[in-house]
Amino acid sequence: MLQVNNVSLQYGSKKLFEDVNLKFTKGNCYGIIGANGAGKSTFLKILSGDIEPNKGDVTLDKTERMSVLMQNQNAFDNVTVLRAVMLGHRKLVQIMDEKDALYAKEDFTEADGVRASELEAEFAELGGWDAEYEAQTLLNALNITEECHNMLMADLDAKRKVKVLLAQALFGNPDVLLLDEPTNNLDIKTVRWLENYLLDFENTIIIVSHNRHFLNKVCTHICDVDYGKINMMLGNYDFWYETSQLLARQQKDQNKKNEQRAKELQDFIARFAANASKSRQATSRKKELEKLTISDFKPSLRKYPYIDFKFEKEIGNDILMVENLTKKGYFENVSFTVQKDEKIGIVSDKSTTISMLYDILTGKAQPDSGTVRWGKTISLSYFPENNNEFFQGCELTLVEWLSQFSKDHYEEYLRGWLGRMLFSGEEALKQAKVLSGGEKVRCMLAKMMLEGGNFLIFDEPTNHLDLESITALNNGMKNFKGCMLFTSHDQELMNTVANRIIEINGTKTFDKNLTYDEYVDLMS
Repeated sequence: MLQVNNVSLQYGSKKLFEDVNLKFTKGNCYGIIGANGAGKSTFLKILSGDIEPNKGDVTLDKTERMSVLMQNQNAFDNVTVLRAVMLGHRKLVQIMDEKDALYAKEDFTEADGVRASELEAEFAELGGWDAEYEAQTLLNALNITEECHNMLMADLDAKRKVKVLLAQALFGNPDVLLLDEPTNNLDIKTVRWLENYLLDFENTIIIVSHNRHFLNKVCTHICDVDYGKINMMLGNYDFWYETSQLLARQQKDQNKKNEQRAKELQDFIARFAANASKSRQATSRKKELEKLTISDFKPSLRKYPYIDFKFEKEIGNDILMVENLTKKGYFENVSFTVQKDEKIGIVSDKSTTISMLYDILTGKAQPDSGTVRWGKTISLSYFPENNNEFFQGCELTLVEWLSQFSKDHYEEYLRGWLGRMLFSGEEALKQAKVLSGGEKVRCMLAKMMLEGGNFLIFDEPTNHLDLESITALNNGMKNFKGCMLFTSHDQELMNTVANRIIEINGTKTFDKNLTYDEYVDLMS
């Protein structure tokens, strides 16, 4: 068992954690969530021993081993792929190296023989005879083929290095597994493989991730990093989110009787317990959930942006027709027609292919051949993946910046829109050029809401956003009543918004009315 005892951490005047007490037990998967800058990755580093807290400690049974997903892709460039994976269990590799060095000695002594015997016993106890096979099996499962196993890590591209480091973390059945953003840069098939692997993992898993679909699939508990505290709740991310939203609504409504509030929450818990009983890890959790009471829950103090896309101009029958669109080096003969109420997820092996398609549709680029015809009733609003042109060198305050895209230039009106996106008070007077990546995205979303387009195009809108903003955006896109083309690496957003998928890869186009999960199943 991994235990956190009265842990506090402060940098200067900034308190990250104060008197945190948690127990992480075998058989459970804990998702660490929190706003950007709340200290999620720092907390993992405290657990792994990379950072010492100002107060308190972290204890792990001496017989147990912790494994951490490494973030430095170049740390193992001088070793082979197979050895890099096995270095996930350093004690085993040290024993292997010492044993091999002894057997290579020309003057092998009786003392060497005794030591070799001790090493052989330790080697066997740690599963050393199956270690190479296990490492190969993990690599093959992650689509790192056998011809790569004896290559140097330095000779692999970045995407394959990520997979090798993941195999390294999983190698040797660690007692505690720490994963910081494990799905980053993984293709959807590998993410699904990892989900299934972790569902069958019998020890302790602790994960930091912005991937809500992943958190929903694998987590048995959510640990919410909120204003220096870490509150642990049974259930996955959706259960945590719905419960915290319900409690927040109830706190605002002081007129409701306590009994009514309690019944509403208990009904919600009961529904979740029934759903949870169908998942592989949830048999025992169902019983725990049924025992939950109101006092087990604390509402989150974090704020969510308010994202709601409205339009005044109704959509006619002619919306968008694309015929035989070709752009050399990107795609050939792409054709599709958008109908009413369609929200189309665009996917491709190359993100540049999608960005070029969107640039052509919005008139920022021209095709080599083919036509794009928009309906007369369509008012378009576009979220580009690269928004630098809107902010670079911009001396305007946020109020002035947003005013460019508004019919109403009254300051209080604009401040209201900025407040929806969590820019309150003096923050609304910051210069646009000094914004962080996440702040720029929130400004772009405010711009789109003000524009009131009835057809929206989004190119990777979740980049740089925290979980709260991603969830709010997801809800806004789901509730939008117009038409939409969009692309996102966020699987939950793709699956809950899209009712049609178009895949574009060179001369190949796939187009079908289905959800993203159904598309992935079909392609597997």
